[in-house]
Amino acid sequence: MQLHKPNAYETTTEQALMEQLLPLDNARILELGCGAAWTTRQLAERYPASRFIATEVDRVQHEKNLQLNLRNVDFRMEGAQAISEAENSIDIVWMLKSLHHVPAELMSAAMREIHRVLKPGGLAYFSEPVYTGPFNALMSLIHDEKNVRQMAFNAIETEVSSGAFDLRQELFFEVPGTYTWDEFESRFLKVTHTKLDIDEARYEQIRSAFMAHMSADEAHFLKPHRVDLLIKPI
Repeated sequence: MQLHKPNAYETTTEQALMEQLLPLDNARILELGCGAAWTTRQLAERYPASRFIATEVDRVQHEKNLQLNLRNVDFRMEGAQAISEAENSIDIVWMLKSLHHVPAELMSAAMREIHRVLKPGGLAYFSEPVYTGPFNALMSLIHDEKNVRQMAFNAIETEVSSGAFDLRQELFFEVPGTYTWDEFESRFLKVTHTKLDIDEARYEQIRSAFMAHMSADEAHFLKPHRVDLLIKPI
């Protein structure tokens, strides 16, 4: 397993990759740390026969999610370390850029819980941002995640090394991202899930770094990610 594999990246979207890799139809699917659950909401519409459970620990975001009222999505407020699903009851679990947000002392418990709720032969899909490239450099000015991303990778690797999971596939991809400054500020600076310590000088540094990528009215990025697709042995 590798944190970063230069020259191995393909340009695609998360949703397209998930539809390629995962058996999404007629499945019980759990997203942990869903945030606004954008990808799950799109897939829930495309796979109406499946049942989706989406959990979040940020109460502000959870309250927003409850207003969506989607027929086949059940929003819950709970952490990955304590999942309120029965043993061997879930076909697919995914964490989209959220494993590194789990407190370090709870990551092992979260991985054990994922193993517990997955059916034998069930899949765990972990998508994590890779610490490289211009977009990562910009985001590091907001909150440097190098250490927590390494911890998340270590947690996955430990589960594979122990035999709790088998590694089915490890892939690297880049997601195109286009933002105006207002969109970037709203999405990454005005967050409720993380307390950011940004003073006026740091704010201006972030804004200046963003503006260096501007073309006309928008800034364009390729955002590098790694996917580790694990399977619970039968």
